[in-house]
Amino acid sequence: MNCAVFPKASSRELWAWAFYDFANSGYTTVVQTTIFSAYFVGVVAGSLQAANPGLSTLLWSLAIGTANFVVMMSGPLLGAIADHHACKKLFLFVSSIGCILATALLALVGPGDVYLGMILVVVSAIMFATGENLIAAFLPELASEESRGRLSGYGWGLGYFGGLLTLALCLAYITWAKQQGLTETHFVPVSLIITASIFALTATPTFIFLKERAFPLAWDRSQSSLKVSLKRLQNTFTEMSRFKDLMWFLITLGIYQSGVSTVIVLAAIYAREVMGFETQALIMLIMVVNVTAAFGALICGHLQDKMGSVPSLAMTLVIWIGAVILAINATQSSDMWIAGNVIGLAMGASQSIGRALVSKFSPVDRAGEFLGLWGLVNRLSAIVGPLSYGLVNYLTQGNHRLSLLSTLVFFILGLLTLTQVNEARGKAAVLLAGN
Repeated sequence: MNCAVFPKASSRELWAWAFYDFANSGYTTVVQTTIFSAYFVGVVAGSLQAANPGLSTLLWSLAIGTANFVVMMSGPLLGAIADHHACKKLFLFVSSIGCILATALLALVGPGDVYLGMILVVVSAIMFATGENLIAAFLPELASEESRGRLSGYGWGLGYFGGLLTLALCLAYITWAKQQGLTETHFVPVSLIITASIFALTATPTFIFLKERAFPLAWDRSQSSLKVSLKRLQNTFTEMSRFKDLMWFLITLGIYQSGVSTVIVLAAIYAREVMGFETQALIMLIMVVNVTAAFGALICGHLQDKMGSVPSLAMTLVIWIGAVILAINATQSSDMWIAGNVIGLAMGASQSIGRALVSKFSPVDRAGEFLGLWGLVNRLSAIVGPLSYGLVNYLTQGNHRLSLLSTLVFFILGLLTLTQVNEARGKAAVLLAGN
C-alpha cells in the first residue's frame, strides 16, 4: 500500500480546520455539559426525579448513551465510505446542519417534555459526534506526523475558547433575563437558540476554506459502495494485528475516555445536585474550566511533540485522578472551583493527545477508517461512562459521590493499560504498512 502524499496546506486552511472545533464546542458546552443537562434533570424531568431519585439522571445518561451507540456503529462505516468517495467535507456539512437544527429545536422542550427532549438530544448528539469523526479524518492530510500533535492542540484549544464565547453570551442573556424576573423555562430555550446560531456562523470558514484533498478510489462498479466499504472496513479490523500499539492505545483510550465522557455530560449535574450551584454559577464555573482546558490543550500539543504522546498522556491521567479525588471530597463551593480547574487542565490535554496519537498510528491513506475507529472507541466510552454513573446513581437513590467514585476507576485502569503502548513501535508499523 502506498501512502498518499498531499500538497502542503496553507495557513488559512489549517486555521479553517482548527476553527471547526471553535464552532461546534458551544454545543457540547451548553447542551451536554452545562445548561441543558442540568435543566433536563432538574426541570424537564424534575417531576420524575421527585418521585424516583436518580431516575432523571439515568434518563439523561440513556439519551447520551443511545446517541453514542448509533455513532459507534455508523462511524467506521461512514469513514470508509468518505475515504472511498472522497466526500468527507460533504458528510461534515450534512452532520453540522443536523446538529444545528436539532439544537435549535431543543428550545421547544419544557417541563414534562421528557421524551421530546431525549429524542432531540439523541439526534443532536449523533450529528455532533459524526462531525467530530469527520473533521478528525482531515488531520493526516493537513499536517506532517511531527506537527499533528501541535495542530490537534490548536484545534482543541480553539474549541474551548469557542465554548467560552457561547457560554459568555448565554450568561449575559441569562443575567439580563433574571433581572427581568424571567425563569429557566424562558432563558434556557433562548440559550439554545444562541448556541445553534453561533455554531452556524462560526463553522462557515471551515466550509469555505477547507479542501477535500483526497481523490475517489477506483472500485468494482458491479458492487455497491456500501458493500465495498464494508469489505474494506472488515479488512481494517483484520489488519489490526499489524498495528499492535494502535490496538492497545484504542483499548486504553476506551477506558480513560469513559471517565472523561462521564465528567463532560454529568459535571454540571454533580455541581447542581451536590454542591447547590445555580445556573449562573454553573456557567461561570464551566467558563473558567474552558480557559484552563484551552491552556491544557495548547501546552500539551507542544509538549507531546517534544517528549512524546505516551509520556504526556501518562502525566495527564495522573492529573485526572487527582482532580476526581478533589471533586469527590469537595464540601464547599471553593473546593469545586479548584477541582473544576484541575479537571479543565487534564481534559484539554487528554483530548488533544488522543486524537493526535491515533493519527500517528494510522496510515495516511486510510485515515477516515482508522480515525473512524477512534470515533467508535470514543462513542463506546461515551456509552459506558455516563451509563455507569447513571446506574450507580439510580441504585444508590441519587448518591452522586458514590457515582463519581465509580468514574475514578476508569482513569486508574487507563493509566495501567497505557504501559502496554510503545509509541516508536506504533509509528514504525505505519511506515512498514506504507512500503
